[in-house]
Amino acid sequence: MSVAFIPDWLWGSAEINQETTQRLLEENDQLIRCIMQYQNKGQAHECVQYQHVLHRNFIYLATITDANPASTSQAK
Repeated sequence: MSVAFIPDWLWGSAEINQETTQRLLEENDQLIRCIMQYQNKGQAHECVQYQHVLHRNFIYLATITDANPASTSQAK
C-alpha cells in the first residue's frame, strides 16, 4: 500500500523521514514502469488507477517538501 494513503487521522503523526521518502520514490518508479508497459501494449485504460496513485504520491511529496523549510533552504 502506498504511503500516500495515510489516513487523515494519522497525517499529523506520520513520521516523514528519508526512508519513507525513498520508499515513495521507489514506488513511483514502479508505477511509472507499470504505466509504460500498459501504454506500450495499447491498454492505456488499464493504467488509470496507477496514474491516480502516482499523482497522489507526487502531491504528497510536494506537500511535505513545501511544509519543510529546511528542504527549501538546502536547495538554494
